[in-house]
Amino acid sequence: MTKDELAKIVIERLKKEYPEAECSLDYDQAWKLLVSVRLAAQCTDARVNVVVEELYAKYPDVDALAAADVEDIEAIVRPCGLGKSKARDISACMKILKEQYKGQVPGDFKALLALPGVGRKSANLIMGDVFGKPAIVTDTHCIRLVNRMGLVDGIKEPKKVEMALWEIIPPEEGNSFCHRLVHHGREVCTARTKPFCDRCCLEDVCGKHGI
Repeated sequence: MTKDELAKIVIERLKKEYPEAECSLDYDQAWKLLVSVRLAAQCTDARVNVVVEELYAKYPDVDALAAADVEDIEAIVRPCGLGKSKARDISACMKILKEQYKGQVPGDFKALLALPGVGRKSANLIMGDVFGKPAIVTDTHCIRLVNRMGLVDGIKEPKKVEMALWEIIPPEEGNSFCHRLVHHGREVCTARTKPFCDRCCLEDVCGKHGI
């Protein structure tokens, strides 16, 4: 079976298994997703969703957060870890949105990458979820699962995984495919325990590399 054929099977089966493919970070405005995805680095989405409630209650819009003292932001986001660097990036980001983009998040990939603390994973997530553009988000679940399945061969560097997946995942499927990998990685193809292969919808086609 070729990687293209395997990808087609994986996409269809995950669609049936997880029909609702959505981001697990809570947000109702683009700038909030930008904040949350920065906080999510080395932190669970569940914890981020709790922490940002206080942050947005105190700073309800881009202007308010841009004007906030970095130390005050840090005091709120500290439970997410790396509080000092995350607060600094969030503050700088909001200032740029206010001064250069009239408070809006840019819909250009390169412009997103130029924002403090925004890497390819974050930029892809925003392009896919906010702007509905083709996107592949190579988070830890994605990297682990596509290697195990055999969609990529022993590639661990996020950008290289992303480039390899662009070759076999249809552009219109990339964003939702990656969201489904997150669900599958949390529920079945887990990292901290042995994967639950006996109840996996991909058990008969999975390469099971590195298990």
